[in-house]
Amino acid sequence: MFLTVTLSLLEGFLGTLELFALTLILALPLGLLICFGSMSVSALIKYPVKFIIWVIRGTPLMLQLIIIYYGPGIFLGNNVWGSGDTGRFLAALTAFVINYACYFSEIYRGGIQSIPVGQYEAGKVLGMTDRQIFFKVVLLQVIKRIVPPMSNEIITLVKDTSLARVIAVYEIIWNGQAFIKSAGIIWPLFYTGVFYLVFSGLLTWLFGLIEKKLSYFR
Repeated sequence: MFLTVTLSLLEGFLGTLELFALTLILALPLGLLICFGSMSVSALIKYPVKFIIWVIRGTPLMLQLIIIYYGPGIFLGNNVWGSGDTGRFLAALTAFVINYACYFSEIYRGGIQSIPVGQYEAGKVLGMTDRQIFFKVVLLQVIKRIVPPMSNEIITLVKDTSLARVIAVYEIIWNGQAFIKSAGIIWPLFYTGVFYLVFSGLLTWLFGLIEKKLSYFR
């Protein structure tokens, strides 16, 4: 029974890992674009972007999952995601990417705005372009400053993937809970916690190494 449960949870964990990895790959660059939008000098770009960030950060991710998956079918009369596993996964991925991109954008913004203005001015005095100042002077310092809050968000993402089950996306907790109905046992549900703890522990260790590598900015 233990082997059967482990294999089933490993299968569910692969779904969790896929959602986690794709969310990061898409949300990290999208968050930077949203950050630039929220810092734009154009009010037509800045305030709509800030409004979207406020809405996404101010509402639960579970609610966003439900609206993104069921909303098109209810409001448009057309379920753009389809009814299969792939459609549910795409809807969940879309919700996660939008949600985390908005959170990442605020972390990026805080990191960029934390760099002293004098460093920009020094770059100008040396004849550097805005692009050169950003990539050669500012960017590495920003990365150093955003690693701790970014690591917290990424570890939170590991746990938030469990919310995808609200629209019947198969992930590790879904597989663990299935044994309650099929075999009348609950311990596989607790066993899922081991997977989360190990994965979160590995990420914590990895981000610790990254922080040490960037410690030369102190």
